[in-house]
Amino acid sequence: VQLQASGGGLVQAGDSLRLSCVASGSTVTMYHMAWFRQAPGKEREFVAVIRWNGADKDYSDSVKGRFTISKYSSAENAVTVHLQMTSLEPEDTAVYYCAAGRVWSTRRVYEYGYWGQGTLVTVSS
Repeated sequence: VQLQASGGGLVQAGDSLRLSCVASGSTVTMYHMAWFRQAPGKEREFVAVIRWNGADKDYSDSVKGRFTISKYSSAENAVTVHLQMTSLEPEDTAVYYCAAGRVWSTRRVYEYGYWGQGTLVTVSS
């Protein structure tokens, strides 16, 4: 499974931004897809996850109500996962990573076996 994240950038507080992650591989449709983020000097933290079939979603308390995760099959053996971010705050500044895993709704970094390269989101006040 390979993941490629994109969509980061510099925005102002209150703005919206949509991140994308293209995941490819013969079994990728069976993976739960998640977003994590890592701010400077901090540990990587869970943001959101969507079940492999799209039926369930889970969010961290810090983004619930502001961020929305979605996914769709974009090609044979490929899925695209979006993270729609609204009402962005300076505290959302981080490198955002997409990840794929087989354990539902886990927030543990080590339980995701595949990772994208990260995309930087900077929110100015």
